[in-house]
Amino acid sequence: MTTKKAAAALRYRRMTEDDLDAAQRLSLSVRWPHRLEDWQLIHRLGTGYVAEDETGLVGTVMCWSHGQEFASLGMVIVAEAWQGNGIGRKLMALVMAELGERTVLLHATEAGKALYESMGFETIGAVEQHQGTVFNSPLIPLRPGERIRPLGSRDGPRLAALAARAAGMPRATVLAALLEVSEGVVIDRYDEVIGCALLRRFGHGYVIGPVIAPDIERAKALISHWTGTYAGAFIRVDVAGDSGLGPWLTELGLMQVDRVLAMARGEAPLHDASVRQFAIINQALG
Repeated sequence: MTTKKAAAALRYRRMTEDDLDAAQRLSLSVRWPHRLEDWQLIHRLGTGYVAEDETGLVGTVMCWSHGQEFASLGMVIVAEAWQGNGIGRKLMALVMAELGERTVLLHATEAGKALYESMGFETIGAVEQHQGTVFNSPLIPLRPGERIRPLGSRDGPRLAALAARAAGMPRATVLAALLEVSEGVVIDRYDEVIGCALLRRFGHGYVIGPVIAPDIERAKALISHWTGTYAGAFIRVDVAGDSGLGPWLTELGLMQVDRVLAMARGEAPLHDASVRQFAIINQALG
C-alpha cells in the first residue's frame, strides 16, 4: 500500500488517446476484461481523467454526456497498491465538475457504494452480469405479423427513437458509434420496429446489448437469436436486476457472475412504459 504522502504527489490530468494502452493494462490488473478496442470505443464517445505517478497511470475515470440533461460515468479504476488514498474521490470530482448539473448515472459495486452515496448518488436499481457458453438455444415464437430481421440501412433513426423511449434519454450518438462495431437485429411488426438487440466483440468473446423490447418474451426471442447464431462462443449479457431474465439465462448456460447497483445523482430518467431496455450496452455506457 502506498502512503498518503505519495498519493498527494500524484498528477491528475485529462485522458488522451495515448493513454489507452496503459489504461487497458490497468483495467486488466483489476481483472476487468476490456480489450484495447473496447477502451478506444468508449474514449471516442466521452471524456476521461487519469491519475499518474512517475511510473505511469494509477487511476482512471470516464464520463459520457447524453444530451443536456443526462450523463453517465464509469471506468473508475485505481491500481490495487494505491487504493484507500482518496484517488477515486478526486477523479470523481473532476468528472462531476465536467458534467455540471446533469443527472448522472453509474453502476457501482457494493465496495464503491459508500463513496458514491457521499457524493449524492442514490440506488435506483441493479444490474446482473451473466456470461458463459450456450450450445442449445431455444426458438422463442413471436406474435403474428412479427419477425426478427437484420438491422437495415434505414433503421438508424427508428432505433435511436426506440432506445430513447426505453432509456428515457437521448441515445443517438452512442448507438451510431455502436452500429459501427456491432451486428444488429430488430423485431419488425408490419414495418414497425418494436424491439432490437445488438451484438459486438467485447472482452473474452461477445456481448449482447442493448436489448430493447416491449416485453420479456420478445426480449428472450432477441437474445436467443444471438445465442443461437453464436452457439459455442463465450457470451456476456448484463440485464436489469428486475428484468425477470435471470433464471432463463442461467438455464441457457449464461450464469450470473456479478451484480452491481444502478445509481443516480439527480432525477432518474423517465422510461416509456410500452418498451423496456432489458439488457444494457455495458456497465459504463448503460
